[in-house]
Amino acid sequence: MTLADTSEPAPPSPDEPPSTPGAPPPAPLTIDLSLQTDDAEPPLAGWLEGMLSRAAEHAGVTCGRLSLVVVDDEEMAQLHEQWKNVPGTTDVLTFDLAEPDAPDDWVEGDIVLCIDEARRVALDRGHALRHEALLYAIHGMLHLLGEDDQDPAGYEQMHHREDDILTRLGVGKVFDTDANDA
Repeated sequence: MTLADTSEPAPPSPDEPPSTPGAPPPAPLTIDLSLQTDDAEPPLAGWLEGMLSRAAEHAGVTCGRLSLVVVDDEEMAQLHEQWKNVPGTTDVLTFDLAEPDAPDDWVEGDIVLCIDEARRVALDRGHALRHEALLYAIHGMLHLLGEDDQDPAGYEQMHHREDDILTRLGVGKVFDTDANDA
């Protein structure tokens, strides 16, 4: 016969997240890339998922699921018309799939990027196609986190945050090209 331990359990260490009995630990962030067109050169595959994962950390995201889909102008124009009722192509479309009560560090959704638009804008602004595509992916992720750029204040705040994250990643400012010249 043994005596039951009647002492209080030790509190979790600061390095351990508190646990909820019976609740599974949150799933880490997963990012899947689907190329519906030819890849860029140098390739986005492998690089884009890793960079967006690092960007997510800077945005306070630790868990969830993101699907990045890279399409051409034709496919993006069809999606833009179907989901936004706007003719023509666009740079990025975002589809939020998270539950309304998801925690703040959770993100879930589909981000569709137009490689043709990224190529045109990167050429016009004088930076790498990869960097423009990463800007679009970060932009979509920030939309999934509730940010909006539909009014002047939101526009300024969101694009400043994008460039801040890109700078932290070592890429530098991509959206605010005037700041690159200063």
